[in-house]
Amino acid sequence: MKIISYNVNGIRAALNKGFTDWLKSANPEVICLQEIKAMEEQLDLSVFEEAGYKHQYWFSAQKKGYSGVAILSKIKPNHVEYGTGIESMDVEGRNLRADFDGISVMSLYLPSGTNDLRLQHKLDYMDMFQDYINDLKQNIPNLVILGDYNICHEEIDIHNPKMKNVSGFLPVEREWIGKFIDSGFIDAFRFLHPEKQEYSWWSYRANARANNKGWRLDYAMVAQPLQENIKRSVILTEAVHSDHCPILVEIN
Repeated sequence: MKIISYNVNGIRAALNKGFTDWLKSANPEVICLQEIKAMEEQLDLSVFEEAGYKHQYWFSAQKKGYSGVAILSKIKPNHVEYGTGIESMDVEGRNLRADFDGISVMSLYLPSGTNDLRLQHKLDYMDMFQDYINDLKQNIPNLVILGDYNICHEEIDIHNPKMKNVSGFLPVEREWIGKFIDSGFIDAFRFLHPEKQEYSWWSYRANARANNKGWRLDYAMVAQPLQENIKRSVILTEAVHSDHCPILVEIN
C-alpha cells in the first residue's frame, strides 16, 4: 500500500494550483490530508472521484476555514473513525482513521503553538493523544499515523538548530515526540534515511523554500509490528501546492 500524507494548507487553494493532476500522477492507494480548511459541502467531490478516489472521508473543524483532515482511498475501508471522542480535540477536526485489512491509517494534524495559549493547548493535546493511542494500540496494533505533527524531532530535522525557543522545536515538544516514538512507533523516513537532511515545510517569508531553510514537521509513524513491512519512505519536495510538501510511505 502506497500512502501519502499532505498538509495542503487549504484544499480549495491547492485545487487551484493543480492538485488533482498531481494526485493522479502520484497515484497512492490512500492519501491523508491535513489543514483542509473547508467543509465537505463546500467541495466538488467529483474531482477526486475522477482521480480514482471513490472512497472519501472528510472531518472538518466546527470553525469554518480552519484545520480539518481527510482520507481519500481507492480501497474501501472496513471502518472509518471520525475523531477520538475527546471533545477538545474533535471540535478542531484533527484525527481521522480508516481501518483496512491488516493496517489502519490515521490522518493527524497536531496543533501549532503560535502563542502561549495555543502552546498550552498543543501540549495538552499531545498528552491526551498519547493516552488515546496507547489504548487504541491494544485493539489496533498495525497502526500508521501520518500527518503534520508540528514538531521537529532532532537537529537534523531543522535548518537552524539554534531555534530552541520557537514552538515546533521546543525541548518539551522534542521530548514528547521522542517518547511517542519510544512508545512503539517507527519514524519511517528516519528509519530508512538516518543521515538525510530533508524538510517538509518552509515559511512563506524570506524566500525560505528557494533557500531550503525548512523544517521536517510531517511524519509517517509506523507501529513497530509493521517494521519489516516498511519498503519506502520519501519526502516529495517537488509538489508545490502548499507551504508543506507531501510525504510518502510504502507498506508491504
